[in-house]
Amino acid sequence: MARKLFGTDGIRGVAGRYPLDAATVNAVGIALGEWAKEHESPAQVLIGMDTRESGPALAAGVAGGLARAGVEARLAGVTTTPGIAWLTRTGPFVAGVMISASHNPYRDNGIKVFDHSGYKLPDETELALEHRIFAILAKDLHPYSAEPRLDESLEEAYLKFLSSVCKTRLDGLDVVVDAANGSASRLAPRLYEGLGARVHVIGGSPDGRNINLNCGSLHLEALRRAVVERGAMLGVAFDGDADRAMFVTGSGRIVDGDGVLFLAGRALHACGKLVKPGTEPAVVATVMSNIGLEVAFKALGISLLRSAVGDRYVLEQMLESQILLGGEQSGHIIFLEHATTGDGLLTALRVFEIGAANRWDLDALLSDFRTYPQVLMNVRVKEKRPFDELPRVVSAIQRAEHKLGAHGRVLVRYSGTEPLARVMIEGPEQDLVDSLAGRIAEAIRAELT
Repeated sequence: MARKLFGTDGIRGVAGRYPLDAATVNAVGIALGEWAKEHESPAQVLIGMDTRESGPALAAGVAGGLARAGVEARLAGVTTTPGIAWLTRTGPFVAGVMISASHNPYRDNGIKVFDHSGYKLPDETELALEHRIFAILAKDLHPYSAEPRLDESLEEAYLKFLSSVCKTRLDGLDVVVDAANGSASRLAPRLYEGLGARVHVIGGSPDGRNINLNCGSLHLEALRRAVVERGAMLGVAFDGDADRAMFVTGSGRIVDGDGVLFLAGRALHACGKLVKPGTEPAVVATVMSNIGLEVAFKALGISLLRSAVGDRYVLEQMLESQILLGGEQSGHIIFLEHATTGDGLLTALRVFEIGAANRWDLDALLSDFRTYPQVLMNVRVKEKRPFDELPRVVSAIQRAEHKLGAHGRVLVRYSGTEPLARVMIEGPEQDLVDSLAGRIAEAIRAELT
């Protein structure tokens, strides 16, 4: 039976519509509660959410299902996805549920589930839950909501953990934080100010509908402008659930996940903490990471291993290869010594520490990292047919690969969470990669729209 609910990052959709309608959300809670009781009794499940207006109703729907299954739900309130992962791993919880659609618009939402290890559920567990969910839906139960008990101590525990990870004070740091009107809106200022930084916040006034709206890690224009105008040392932008972070240097240079991997990889390698003992120096990135990162690491004696797109696949490669640093160009960075998932708040602390040790001159630290011209185009599609079944697309890809030869890369894939085909090309000249990507995108439109 093919999976119908769980995608690459949990269950996603438009709030109020299948699979995030009241009946299905309630069934998710019941199925998760039944599963939790098989692992521990009595069982507790943790629930958190970002700032979307649909969050409380979805949390109540999951909690109602858990209650029907005889499982207690505790609420962490508005928090981050990595916060839920850490609290689930360190607390008395069989599972943790995060209500969020990450960087998506406010109308979207999602349900992400972690087990007690702090890792996202493996594919086979998600599939087993789906069987349970569909069986429950077949009973046509009336949806039941319950208000989970808010535990304010959970936020304090998470912030205390993050503070303990930072081994230096941030006194003297003047930083602009774009909280994306999301999960980091309250947490980021509390954390960084508590360590001594001067924090100027933009995108920090959530109203339920402005999460990710022209702000955050996907929209860095306002952050860049604020950093330059204020003369700040740097800026950091989170996405809606704060599992990713992007940066702007004092000069206005944008530093994406590849840049962070370079900074952190070099720093960890210098102190012998990049990999577990006996393992060759390496960092895990995805097929989307710029070839310039590979070149820069090679000069340092560090290998770059590539995984499929998605932080769960980065993590799988890290665990398999005993590597402690990995991430995505989009800003998901996993520091496996401290976390089981990407954590934007933690990533920023690591960048701040590196900056503090080098007089806050990130531009100088990045001088050895040159990105090759790259273009990424998204094409909205009606269906996701295999590309090798689309003659025009195959022909356009082959022409691009022949044109670039050994001096570039072509990657065409479907989004795991949206009806999009993604075209990525890297090469020696911007005009060339723009032209080649445009031809592939046009071929996809001709076949699938």
